Amino acid sequence: MKKKTREQDIYYFDSKEQEDTGRCAGMLRQMISEIMQRENRKGVLLFCIGTDRSTGDSLGPLTGHKLKAAGLEDCFVQVVGTLDCPVHAMNLEQAVFMVHRCYPEYVIVAVDASVGQTEHVGCITLGRGALRPGLGVSKELQAVGDIFITGIVGGYGSYDPLMLQSVRLSVVMRMADYICASVRQALRPDVRSFCRRVF
Repeated sequence: MKKKTREQDIYYFDSKEQEDTGRCAGMLRQMISEIMQRENRKGVLLFCIGTDRSTGDSLGPLTGHKLKAAGLEDCFVQVVGTLDCPVHAMNLEQAVFMVHRCYPEYVIVAVDASVGQTEHVGCITLGRGALRPGLGVSKELQAVGDIFITGIVGGYGSYDPLMLQSVRLSVVMRMADYICASVRQALRPDVRSFCRRVF
């Protein structure tokens, strides 16, 4: 499903349809490729935002943990934000500074939990542009990323941060599995080898 918001295309994927990760991976690969060609970037950095202290907000660090455990990292792909070292509201600015300093020529794919329409809870969104963490719980945090991936954990109107505590862990785990599978397909070894030759 595709939706246009503020002149920006946002693609929706149902995380219950795990066999559909190939379509998400293909779109992600295309977005990364476009940025690499246009801006001569050298690699991809997955910037996973959230905290392990809140079930609903644990999507980012869970995804980062799964990506690292899958052995995705190499000189072309880096992962920031895991269960052991989460990136959250208290250290986001410092983490963004570190990433821009250490990986200035990487395409940044920001991953975070979000809120949306009630019927979209459990869906993954993918789009071009920066992610604005914290908006779902009325926080103004620094925007980050060239591409964003979010998992919708709650509905609009629930701006109470306590809402994130009542999100079912099974829903968050399913979305993290979907994102991890999509990213791994988008950045599989043959794609990375091709990107190194071209860029």
